[in-house]
Amino acid sequence: MNTVQLECFLAVVEHLNFSKAAESINITQPAVSHQINSLEDELGVKLFTRTSKSVSLTREGIQFISDAEAIMKIAMTSRERLTRSRAEKPVRIGIGCHNQAELDMLPPILKKLSEIYPRLLPSIHVVPFRSLDNMLSDEKIQVMMAFTEKPEDENSSVYTELCRCPIMCICSKDYPLASLSSVDVNKISGKAILIERHKCSNIVFKNQSRIVTNNSADSIYYCDSYETGIAMVKSGTGFMLFPKLPNMRDPELSFIPVTDTKPASFGLFYKTAHGNPVLKGFISSALEIHSPGSQRA
Repeated sequence: MNTVQLECFLAVVEHLNFSKAAESINITQPAVSHQINSLEDELGVKLFTRTSKSVSLTREGIQFISDAEAIMKIAMTSRERLTRSRAEKPVRIGIGCHNQAELDMLPPILKKLSEIYPRLLPSIHVVPFRSLDNMLSDEKIQVMMAFTEKPEDENSSVYTELCRCPIMCICSKDYPLASLSSVDVNKISGKAILIERHKCSNIVFKNQSRIVTNNSADSIYYCDSYETGIAMVKSGTGFMLFPKLPNMRDPELSFIPVTDTKPASFGLFYKTAHGNPVLKGFISSALEIHSPGSQRA
């Protein structure tokens, strides 16, 4: 016994006409007859008395109406509950960032992605560099935001560039360097705030290293993250070098272009987007929002 048989049975009960019953449930009249015959064979009784002019219910047919309606109700309720549960299931994506600057890139991307997937539930991880690489390798996250110099060397991942970010000298508005229109990376001096090697990307470390030789040891301050570096910069302690992401704006800070440096490539690392429509949507949204054509001054 199946729901198709029961649906045909109840349609014939309602209309007492096989042609009208077939029309009401959008199948052919022979198909209705076949389903009724198979149901009668399975039950071992006749449900209808059929003549060339009329259709009427047998006593067994009348008795079976309530059972058929109850079974159909249970089937429909179960189907609706399962369909609703599937529709309400969260759409998940794991995203990795290294610091607040990268994290600030996410809100507009996620907002746009949630327009496609209203049940979007991102899992965001802000962790040190090597740990995040491992999470991507182990597929604990699906995409990682990062600066890179040579994306072709990352042969275990696919890389999609979002933008190229100029290296900036970041300092407070009242710091002596703030009045300059640009600074020479080979001549810049003052109190330099450096992020520890294992807490920054290769491109940041490379540019930091270039200013060490121009400054005495007692004017070098090390911090353990981008966030603590920015806090020290805002306090007027010194300056730091960092690539300027499109969304990096702060009224308390000055961003001074650093000459003789190459822009840093910033983008997304992922293993594959094949068969993952949510990741494809994330990449498309990120490109639309943060690619050069969409950047706002």
